[in-house]
Amino acid sequence: MRFHHAGIATADTDRLAELYGELFDVPVVHDERFDGMTVVFLDLDGSYFELLEPHDGGPIANYLDSHGPGIHHLAVATDDIEAALSTARECGIELIDTEPRPGAWGHDVAFLHPASTGGVLVEFVDD
Repeated sequence: MRFHHAGIATADTDRLAELYGELFDVPVVHDERFDGMTVVFLDLDGSYFELLEPHDGGPIANYLDSHGPGIHHLAVATDDIEAALSTARECGIELIDTEPRPGAWGHDVAFLHPASTGGVLVEFVDD
């Protein structure tokens, strides 16, 4: 496994993408409207910042209302998401997603509950 991305909740993906682009000299490599959000990926030499702006309520809007903008989750890439979920179960991790589901940029994803992972929402990304 390897680090894939940090998901960052924001009310303005355009502004944050422009700021990070200038600050870190990184390009936007993918953007889409997905699951009621604008999702923008900035390339950090093989890992990413994933900027998440909600449009229709949902978990990111709830997160912004509760916590304000900032890191929402950390994602780890895996070649076998089913095996990663099985290992998580064996370790006693509470799963948000018991099966992979469609995620942004065409990847299958699954989330682990932060109560079981040191307070961090962890995402497996099938890479």
